[in-house]
Amino acid sequence: MTIQDSGFMMEDGVSCLPCTPEEQKRIVTELKTESERNLKEGNLYFVISSSWFRSWERYVRIDADRNLNQSSDYRNSNMASSVVAEMPGPIDNSDIVQNGSDGECKEDEIQLRGMLMEGQDYVLVPQKVWEKLHEWYKGGPALPRKMILQGVYHRNFDVEVYPLCLNLIDSRDESQSVIWLSRKASVSELFQRVCALRGVEQDKVRVWDYFNKRKHAQLFASNKSLEESNLQMDQDILLEHVDGHQSSRFGMDSTGNELALVSMEPSRSSFTIAGGPALSNGHSSGYKSNLYPGSSKGSGLTDIGDSFDAHNFVRKGETRGLTGLQNLGNTCFMNSALQCLVHTPPLVEYFLKDYSDEINTQNPLGMHGELALAFGELLRKLWSSGQTAIAPRVFKGKLARFAPQFSGYNQHDSQELLAFLLDGLHEDLNRVKQKPYIEMKDADGRPDEEVAAESWINHKARNDSVIVDVCQGQYKSTLVCPVCSKISITFDPFMYLSLPLPSTITRTMTVTVFYGDRKGLPMPYTVSVLKNGFCKDLLLALRTACCLETDENLLLAEVYENKIYRYLEVPLEPLVSIKDDEHIVAFRYQKKGMEKTKLVIFHRWQEKSTSDYLKSGKELFGTPLITYLEGDQISGADIETAVSEVLFPFKRTYCSAKSQIGKEDNLLSHSLNEPCSSSDAHSVESAEFEDTLSTDLSLQLHLTDDRVMTFKPLKKDTLFESGKILRVVLDWTDKERELYDANYLKDLPEVHKAGIAAKKTRQEAISLSSCLDAFLVEEPLGPDDMWYCPRCKEHRQAVKKLDLWKLPEIIVFHLKRFTYGRYLKNKIDTFVNFPIHDLDLGKYVLNRDGQSYIYELYAISNHYGGLGGGHYTAYAKLVEENSWYHFDDSHVSHVNESDIKTSAAYLLFYKRVRSETDMEAEESLHSHSV
Repeated sequence: MTIQDSGFMMEDGVSCLPCTPEEQKRIVTELKTESERNLKEGNLYFVISSSWFRSWERYVRIDADRNLNQSSDYRNSNMASSVVAEMPGPIDNSDIVQNGSDGECKEDEIQLRGMLMEGQDYVLVPQKVWEKLHEWYKGGPALPRKMILQGVYHRNFDVEVYPLCLNLIDSRDESQSVIWLSRKASVSELFQRVCALRGVEQDKVRVWDYFNKRKHAQLFASNKSLEESNLQMDQDILLEHVDGHQSSRFGMDSTGNELALVSMEPSRSSFTIAGGPALSNGHSSGYKSNLYPGSSKGSGLTDIGDSFDAHNFVRKGETRGLTGLQNLGNTCFMNSALQCLVHTPPLVEYFLKDYSDEINTQNPLGMHGELALAFGELLRKLWSSGQTAIAPRVFKGKLARFAPQFSGYNQHDSQELLAFLLDGLHEDLNRVKQKPYIEMKDADGRPDEEVAAESWINHKARNDSVIVDVCQGQYKSTLVCPVCSKISITFDPFMYLSLPLPSTITRTMTVTVFYGDRKGLPMPYTVSVLKNGFCKDLLLALRTACCLETDENLLLAEVYENKIYRYLEVPLEPLVSIKDDEHIVAFRYQKKGMEKTKLVIFHRWQEKSTSDYLKSGKELFGTPLITYLEGDQISGADIETAVSEVLFPFKRTYCSAKSQIGKEDNLLSHSLNEPCSSSDAHSVESAEFEDTLSTDLSLQLHLTDDRVMTFKPLKKDTLFESGKILRVVLDWTDKERELYDANYLKDLPEVHKAGIAAKKTRQEAISLSSCLDAFLVEEPLGPDDMWYCPRCKEHRQAVKKLDLWKLPEIIVFHLKRFTYGRYLKNKIDTFVNFPIHDLDLGKYVLNRDGQSYIYELYAISNHYGGLGGGHYTAYAKLVEENSWYHFDDSHVSHVNESDIKTSAAYLLFYKRVRSETDMEAEESLHSHSV
């Protein structure tokens, strides 16, 4: 496909050749830094295909710099320095555009493909960076996008990658045109675009919000933004001409009568669902449908007019709660979370009553009550009869104003929206108008019951709402400093529990264990450890797997290019420093021997092909071996004897007699779940070794340095001081190859093989209880989540333990199915088996208060497909009917209870079942308080 030039040329019309990669990187870095210092609304950014941009990053070695920053060991630096990438071709955005890559479209007509994700599909670069890249490489097409300012109280900059797309219908001939505008553009700008497009004068036309092919409100030229006017992506707007030339299709009803051209304003009836009388100024002592009459902040619209059918109040015997929500453009995540919330029994009861007295308009952490009012209004509409589906345009508008991260038309996470809604509703309904300052006290060894009660009282003194009453619990958090053993205990509130899937908090690691003496052959062991664990955890798992004796120790090391590049001797070395594609070995020794002189043995042989490696014609191969030497003085003869002893298990006669299991079969068989085999299978009698040693050939050994770059023949009478690290290279001749089986030294397994792990994962049965166990397991904090130890006065990777202390009436479990990398976001589709009835959480609660903790499932937020391109739905139970329903945006259908358990389950909503004992205890508590 031909990529057209996008128009950025040098003044003389001649394209200059690109400068060096280093110079390009420096220029782009400086331009990015300059742009970040001068952020302002209206700045231009350009969309570039990630595939092309990554090739440019590789060329200028930005990826190499990242590798060095992530790991400073010699292996990575050596690998990074050896990678040389080719210069990329012209900028190629053809994979992210729907049209325009052939040069036939104007710049403002080029459309991006839908559902693109930043970082994965495209990157955004400032205008000056684009101009430089285009000057160097040409190509295109150019995809400029403006920076906009979003939010009301929390303002932040965002690049509007997908502008608002509106479909203009002309009432004269029903012709249609597409208009692209920023959602921050004013209605006046829309009028100018419409009039220019259709060649009409502004005072001769009317423009209507024509969502769902229905007139909702007439638009008037003003500075009000299109977003504030609740216009949605891909919706219709209607152009009417006031000169009498209009189609009867838009000006007549089904009987042929003329329709009055009036805005569909909210009802001003004195009747409200809350039952309170309406006041003459538009406010109600009950529910206020017009949030802020006369205020520019209010839209003047509700979602009442956005439904397919007219709004009817509840009639006796009619089923309620079965109303769908229209998808406004990638809003299935919002619809799914909303359906779960509006089917939460305590919230339904609360919002269908008069809650106006609890609206907190003064809370600086809230949204002046607007979010609670918008949610309450939407819930009332969804629980009214006679509805088929509602378009929550007003609610989405409020969401965009107060949570700009959910503005626009990209797919988002239903859990992130749920977290915002619960917190936002709490702050809007917080009964505490003036939050007192409370200084938190340390536990200082006090009983947990006392500290927990004090923490909850302090929390309620600042936070008191229906959300706290219904959805908030309390957990105990224990942190232990790994250096000074300082213990910190706090009791904190929670609104939901994010449960890791067991496979996401652990990793399998394969380590090959070598003997430091003549006891046996190397053996790979695969063990399971915490991802955020330390080397000491890996050593402990290996100790169990290989049946290490009490007088033995292991020395961990990384092997790269037949050398040892680092020893993992620090117990608190994070396991995240060990990558899956690395090769890790462990050397097994007697503890007393490890205090002596260390001897490292490298291997090389003469290749038949020409080689200039190390300028010797000989090439390193295999895994270096390590052993320890005794004595105050070490001779060359002692070294030769030690090498022969270490090599003895590799003798072909020994191997054939003692090793019957292939290395590949052993990869998974030696794990924590299997009993240890006796080390006697690989042991050799001392007499047998002495007899064989006398027949060994004289080995060709050379002393070498730590980089294996210099070589000096080893003489038997040479003496060495003890305590130093000695390094020798063993030259393998044809005779050594005949005597020893070198295959055991080659082809070390990687730390993790994805294929093997996937096979194991499919066999695992994951339950909700196993996810809870994983959530509550004691584990080290991640390296990016360090804890400041007040005793050490430094940030430490503390060990954290969570315990549940107090559970709420409604508990939400978030199954953490998504994992995030720099360029890749993955989803875990593993089926999690969860109970629908009788979920007993009592065994997880530390606070033994005599209450039962039995829960029933009543709603599920489901996610299908991959991240970014997937789809959200919801299952919800009508408690009165004892029936389950499937909510898929506008479509609502009955579903059997046996069918609601799927691998798409993402958020699980449970309601506590009140026992007679619980109700008696509550009545007793209430009577005492009165």
